[in-house]
Amino acid sequence: MSDAAVAWEPRFVPRRFLRNGHLQTLAGNFLPRKYTLPEPESLLVEVEGPIAGYGPTQVLCHCHWQPQEVRRVRLTVVLIHGLEGSSNSQYVVGNTARALAAGCNVVRMNMRSCGGADHLAPTIYHSGRSEDVARVLDRIVDEHALERVALVGYSMGGNMALKLLGEYGAAPPPQLKAVVGISPLMDLTPSSAALHEPANRIYEWHFVRRLRSRLRYKSQLFPRLYPAELAGRLHTMRDFDNHVVARYGGFRDADDYYVSVASSQYAADFRVPALILHSLDDPFIRMLPGTREALLANPWVSYVETQHGGHCAFLSPARREPNAGQMPSESDGYWAEHLLLRYLLEQVRGS
Repeated sequence: MSDAAVAWEPRFVPRRFLRNGHLQTLAGNFLPRKYTLPEPESLLVEVEGPIAGYGPTQVLCHCHWQPQEVRRVRLTVVLIHGLEGSSNSQYVVGNTARALAAGCNVVRMNMRSCGGADHLAPTIYHSGRSEDVARVLDRIVDEHALERVALVGYSMGGNMALKLLGEYGAAPPPQLKAVVGISPLMDLTPSSAALHEPANRIYEWHFVRRLRSRLRYKSQLFPRLYPAELAGRLHTMRDFDNHVVARYGGFRDADDYYVSVASSQYAADFRVPALILHSLDDPFIRMLPGTREALLANPWVSYVETQHGGHCAFLSPARREPNAGQMPSESDGYWAEHLLLRYLLEQVRGS
């Protein structure tokens, strides 16, 4: 095992009445969070040049910096949301409040078009846009001379972060100290099929409805790129991946997209400490046996697999709920957020 890696055996106990993966997932998504964040600094990062007569593609980041005199040496946590999320997703806000309270800098990164930034991106986001994460990482490191940076991605964002880590291979940036994937979408082919299962159609319908709405808005902003009638053809996520992601992302079809961008292909190549958290009752994220074996065999990876937790939820018993504006505590029941922050702080301790 590498000197930087941490061997963990954390135990997750689900919150009462939330031992079912669907209940965990829905509660994790809809239970209100009460944290009030300080006003962020907005940062626009160009990730792709002009296309079809439109301007360059930019992503919007919301940054929270520690005082200038300590900013450079403090850990900077880059948070990446999941499908149709944003920098204001509840889990992003919760992690931000927790990391700020621990003295970290935090950058809440939006994917292309997300966070109210459709007008800044004539192109689309998808699970393979690891280059966008790299651009954000390079920008903040250069501008602030940062010495310690970590990437934290949820679901699709987890795949993007882990894909980038794999692409770095044996030569990651020296400032990158750790990567965390919470319910990461590492194997797209089986996960896409699972999303279309009858028990999961409520999730698929939710995503498709959101994506159709976004595509209609895109056709108004960029009519030369997106035909107005395109949104009407989309009834499943596979429809979206075939007719939108493949068409505008440079893939042959949905199957080519799923295979090409899966971070699982790099599982043996991670050379930065990585924490990967996966629940066996996640309704629609499927991890193939070969992926699991590769992660367990990689000494840089701390792979945590739980029986319960749902998708990006991991709600444990809460002993105290914070009042509005308060910083989170270890007893607030958001187990994954506490786990990942503890992991990150252990990676940079003494470095």
